Amino acid sequence: MQRIWNLVFERSIMLGLAAAMLAVTAIGIGGMAISYVVAEQVQGSGSAINVAGSLRRLSHRMGSIVLADAENRINDHYILREAVVHFESTLSHDALDKVLAQQPDSPFAATYLKVRETWATRLKPLLELEMSQGVDLHPVAVHNRLLLQIDDFVAQIDVMVAQLEADTEHRIRQLRTILLVALLLTFVVMLSGLYAIHRGVLVPLDQLLAGAARIARGDFSARTLHVGRDELGRLGQAFNIMARAVSRSHGDLEARVAAKTAELTRSNRSLALLYSAIAQLHRAPTAPETYRSVLQDLDALLELRGSMACLRSRHGGPADVLASSLPACPDRAVDACGKCLGRLEDTEGMGIYQAQGADGNLSLPLRDKDGLYGVLHLSLPPERRLEPWQEQLLEALTRHIGIALGLAHKAEQERLLALQEERSIIARELHDSIAQSLSYMKIQASLLQPVLSDPAQREKAVAVLRDLREGISAAYRQLRELLATFRLKMEGNFLSLLTAAVDEYAGRGGLPIHLDNRLDGCRLTPNQEIHTLQIVREALSNVLRHAQASNAWVRLVHHADDAVSVSIEDDGIGSEAVNREPQGDAFHYGLSIMRERAQGLHGQLEIRPRQQGGTLVALRFRALSAPATNLPAAI
Repeated sequence: MQRIWNLVFERSIMLGLAAAMLAVTAIGIGGMAISYVVAEQVQGSGSAINVAGSLRRLSHRMGSIVLADAENRINDHYILREAVVHFESTLSHDALDKVLAQQPDSPFAATYLKVRETWATRLKPLLELEMSQGVDLHPVAVHNRLLLQIDDFVAQIDVMVAQLEADTEHRIRQLRTILLVALLLTFVVMLSGLYAIHRGVLVPLDQLLAGAARIARGDFSARTLHVGRDELGRLGQAFNIMARAVSRSHGDLEARVAAKTAELTRSNRSLALLYSAIAQLHRAPTAPETYRSVLQDLDALLELRGSMACLRSRHGGPADVLASSLPACPDRAVDACGKCLGRLEDTEGMGIYQAQGADGNLSLPLRDKDGLYGVLHLSLPPERRLEPWQEQLLEALTRHIGIALGLAHKAEQERLLALQEERSIIARELHDSIAQSLSYMKIQASLLQPVLSDPAQREKAVAVLRDLREGISAAYRQLRELLATFRLKMEGNFLSLLTAAVDEYAGRGGLPIHLDNRLDGCRLTPNQEIHTLQIVREALSNVLRHAQASNAWVRLVHHADDAVSVSIEDDGIGSEAVNREPQGDAFHYGLSIMRERAQGLHGQLEIRPRQQGGTLVALRFRALSAPATNLPAAI
């Protein structure tokens, strides 16, 4: 049985379970059906036993009636006849006929037929004879013979009843045996089915669960041994395939994670190197300490044998080595050293490998869009080629170094230009002020020389001396103005410097000067602030010297079109000389300087009489160094 279940379960677990359930059901139904049939037979046998037992009672009753009639000498045969009729009806009872029909060849059938024959041939005739003749006609011997016949007949009936009882007990034993066999078969089927389920379901399922738990803990070597043709066997095969696939995928994933981790580590180190290099280049783009630190980090990151950073000479001399971890180059002339530069002038737009020599040394240009500033020389191990990420790092690093060197070069050029411009301004200021005054005094001195030799021209000499003295005073005053201008420092914000200048001239001349600043949200460059402040100072100086005013106003306004207007007004006597420019007049020298400063602001300066009396100086320019185009007339 167990082998059969194993064969069934090996093909399909569901088929095995279904077969087990069908077997248990068949055993139960078969047992109940047989039990029902046996019970029905037993039920008929019981009725037959009762009927057969009643035949014994009726036989004894008939004998008792005959014996009673004989002893009492009573010839009343009605009771006996009634007993005979009752006996015959009982002898032909349906229960006995049913048993006879079910078991025609059984011992009971033979005994029953014999009882009926004995009744019909022997006992009934005697009873009828007894009922037809009187008691007196029969002697005692006849009665005794009738009673003996009744006793023999009862003995036959006893045999028939015993046979019925034995048959009934036999059937009950059959029913008990059938039930016991059904119970045993059910028990065997259940045990074998449970064993097959344990072996074919529970054990493989436990293996699958254990393997799944091992995989969940990260042990991808878990495999199941149950790989049969049933459902769990096929599931075990699928589990093993999945476990191998997951193991391979996990191994690949670990390798990829390790590669990505290494790549991220390299990227972080590269970014850290770039960040450190950019920060140091921002602070000191040409300092040797900057390059020594950058080269040390670069050597450690790329595992180089050494590196060197050189700058192109400005005047065709040898290259300047800023920092190096290599031996000194024997020939550092940039134009002649092909080993260092590798003709970097012709490698613009090309990959960095075009500059790599056969000895593994690599020369990278330090350039920006405006030109070449130097070279970065790297010494790689033999047969070593740069990886793509290393190439990208070097390209980014050399690009940032080139930009930093270019910005430093441009800043130096701007400082030189600013110095030259400032010297030009000083020369122009000296030429337009003190030089002209000295030229005027030279002319006066040449006029004074012939006048002093003629005593008749004393008054003319006095006038010339007076003009000469006024010219010297004007030159001295202009010199002090220039010194004040050159010493002016843009310390603090523009508003505080403007307020200080207004307070200075108000205190110097005892003149109320009203300041109205409306430059909120306007941003001026340092150049615009200096020129604006000097124009205001020059205008206020003219007010104090020439206007004879009682009040003065300084107003600065920022307009919606980003234009700035500056106006200096006074309520003085005005000046007819505003529209005339006589040579040698210090007043007009200051006006010329103000116009030049306005041109430096790309703006317009206008000086005209004020409608309420006095003079108006109006300046208009564009803020944030925006070029002015067709600016309208100031105020």
